[in-house]
Amino acid sequence: MKEITVAATVENINTVTDFVEEQLEALGCPMKARMQINIAIDELFGNIAHYAYAPGVGEATVQVEAAENKRFVSITFIDGGVPYDPLAAADPDTGLSAEERDIGGLGIYMVKKSMDAIAYRYEGGKNILTIRKKIGD
Repeated sequence: MKEITVAATVENINTVTDFVEEQLEALGCPMKARMQINIAIDELFGNIAHYAYAPGVGEATVQVEAAENKRFVSITFIDGGVPYDPLAAADPDTGLSAEERDIGGLGIYMVKKSMDAIAYRYEGGKNILTIRKKIGD
């Protein structure tokens, strides 16, 4: 497992993305899966940066781990901010127009749809969110 800990700021989204990309490239992750993971990083780390420690700034750790003979990759986001389970909210009604739909929730919905698994837990004063994506046969 590889990990990086950075200040949970919007400016560090690229740092985290570059770190994860390096790990994915070493694992031979296909481009389509890499793009989906990059979008998930943008959404998930962006949410931590905007909301976890507001109005202050704290740290976030991102872990990358290959599983099942490199067929899957798990990426875990850990922060010590306000407890928040993004999976608890109802999925947005995508049948409604943008004007009719409630604000928020679309990003996490996209992450749920593009990953093979997503799990949240609050443990030891930490938010721990893990996404899992199949990257090999």
